[in-house]
Parts: sequence; C-alpha cells; structure tokens
Amino acid sequence: MLNSLALKGRPEDTRVVVAMSGGVDSSVVAALLKAARYDVVGVTLQLYDHGEAVHRKGACCAGQDVHDARNVAARIGIPHYVLDYEQRFKESVIDRFADAYVAGETPVPCVACNQSVKFHDLLKTAQDLGADALATGHYVESRRQDDGSFALYRALESDRDQSYFLFATTPEQLGYTRFPLGGMTKAETRAIAREHGLDVADKPDSQDICFVPSGRYTDVIERLKPNAAAPGEIVDLEGRVLGQHRGIIHFTIGQRRGLGIASAEPLYVVKLDADARRVIVGPRAALRTRRMRLRDVNWIGNGTLDNALANGPLDVHVRVRSTRPPAPAWLMQSGNVIEVELADGEDGVSPGQACVFYDSADGRARVLGGGFIAQTSAAQVRERTSAAALSVP
Repeated sequence: MLNSLALKGRPEDTRVVVAMSGGVDSSVVAALLKAARYDVVGVTLQLYDHGEAVHRKGACCAGQDVHDARNVAARIGIPHYVLDYEQRFKESVIDRFADAYVAGETPVPCVACNQSVKFHDLLKTAQDLGADALATGHYVESRRQDDGSFALYRALESDRDQSYFLFATTPEQLGYTRFPLGGMTKAETRAIAREHGLDVADKPDSQDICFVPSGRYTDVIERLKPNAAAPGEIVDLEGRVLGQHRGIIHFTIGQRRGLGIASAEPLYVVKLDADARRVIVGPRAALRTRRMRLRDVNWIGNGTLDNALANGPLDVHVRVRSTRPPAPAWLMQSGNVIEVELADGEDGVSPGQACVFYDSADGRARVLGGGFIAQTSAAQVRERTSAAALSVP
C-alpha cells in the first residue's frame, strides 16, 4: 500500500527530509507533511556569505532565512539541521556563474544550484539520514508512470512553474524527490502557512540570483575575477568600430540601453566575442535565433534520447527563458551533436541559457529534458507541417 507520497508504508514509518530555505514554500511543505504524520526532518543549507543578505528582501539560504527556517521547524515540532555548504556553493554555482559571464555567456545559476547542490549533495545527505524521500517547495509536479518511474510536469499555476530550472534532474533523483506544491497556487500556499501560524506566511519570494546582495551581478564578477572587466571595442555587424566599452560582463544579448554609442537607428547587442573582447551590435532583426546547438543535454523522457531521435527530428516545445511559454520546435541529432530548431524563432537567445524540452505547449506539459545553449544561428525557417522532411546539416 502506498501513502500520499507514493511510498510504501504508513506516514509514521516514512522519514522525509524537507529542504527548508526559510521561505514560505518549503515551510508549508514541512508543515503539511508533519500534519500528515510523516517523520519529518528539516535541513537548511547555508549557501553563501550572509553578511549583506541578512535583512535583504528576497534573499534565501542565508542570514535571516536560516533563522526563519529554524523558527518554523520549532513551531511545527520537527528536528532541524543547518549545514554549511558555502564552499561547495561557491565552487559549483558562484564561480561557474562568474566564469560564464567572462566567457560572454548568460548563465542560469538556479539550474546549477539544483543540479550540483540541492539534487546531488542535499539528496545524498537525506539518504545518509535514512530518509525515504527528499521534499522541496518547488512548483513542479512529479507523477508515477505505469512502469513505476516518475516523470516531471509543469505546475498547476503557470506563473509559478519552476520546471525550467529542474530539467537536469535524473530519473533516479525524480524517483526519490517529492514536490507537494505542484498542484497548488501561491495564494493557497500562503493561506496554509497562515492556518499553521507560520511567521513566514507573507514573506517575499526569493530572487533568482540569491547570492547577489546589491542586485548588480557585475559586482560579484569583478570581486571574483578582478581582470574580468577588460575594455574593448563595440563594433557593428561589418566589424566597423562604433565605440569602446569597459568590459563585456556589462552586456547581455538583446541589450539596447546603456551601449554608450550614438546611432541613427536602434542597435542591440547581438553577440559577445569574449576572446576579442568585442561587443557586436546590430538591428533588432539580427537578434532572431532559429537554431541552437546544445551541450550537457539531459533526457528524462521515455526511453533514451537516441531512441527518441532514431526516426529523425522530434516535435517538441521548448523554453529558452523561464518567463516564456513553451514554443514549437524540432529536436535533432547528428552524430554526437544535439540541436534545436525553433519553428518561429526567438529574439535575444544567448549561449549559456538553458533550453528545456516539453512534450506540448499545454500548461501541465511533461518535461522531456534540456541542455545548455552552446551556439546560436539564424537558420532558414521551415514549415512545421513536415518534421520528417527536416535534415541536420
């Protein structure tokens, strides 16, 4: 017999470690599981130097957040542990974040954190504590399939869906992790927090880049990489020099304002050449991306990726930003190269971003996997009526 978490045994005999960040979401997860009589253990990871973040609105996993998590655990009556993961977080997330910007990429640190810390190190800690499962406050759903495995799906509330940041989870991690909030709205979560008398019921949501106290990511990069802001040229698509810049870390693909150059028409950053320290600008039309080559691809659909692509390009829907709905595309393979071609194209796509695959555009679509964008190009648009006619050059 399975309990409400699809685990064998009574809740009283089922230990669940809850990743408690100090926010309302993970606090509600802990409260709900405790109320359901599970053997709940709260674990909070201190991830970065919290000196500047103690009272910063929207911080997480540091300073006041650790105290909030501890207070919630005491309120609902569960044991609570704080683990110092600061060095691990710096190496796996912050340093990689800085390196990516220096290389002219736009990284997604939340993906790196989930991939290397929360669903690797913390999961191992949960297992060491004898837990049957790890539960988090992410807004995603995992559903048991006919073969007993678990699949990942978008959350009920599209505006809260966090599946974009979890594409790198493995089938084994999905089998061990539970996401109790995937079928709830944020309003419902806050209401439950109030019902349980939790002080964090109205606490603001955490920001995407939690370890940037000032909100200016360049400050972090310049502190970690003192020589990262090397000056260089701003050039047009023909290579003509239009001006000078203070470092490519101050620019992102699609940026229009703050270029520091005069032009008769609006210009946008269309490419960053880290080796030559060049910022390439052009008209808006030059931002349109049709094709992306991916690296570090993770597949969590049925079977293997090779089998899924055995008969040619696969119709999928993809997101290259967490804030946009899935768009129609084709997933293709040539040798060891994985590419995605967007049916309608997308503006401002940058290397380093994540490209996440879904089986449809539906609000509750299944996550099939994803990868990081290594290279972009403006490939010719093809009609989406015949995926079989596509070929990978």
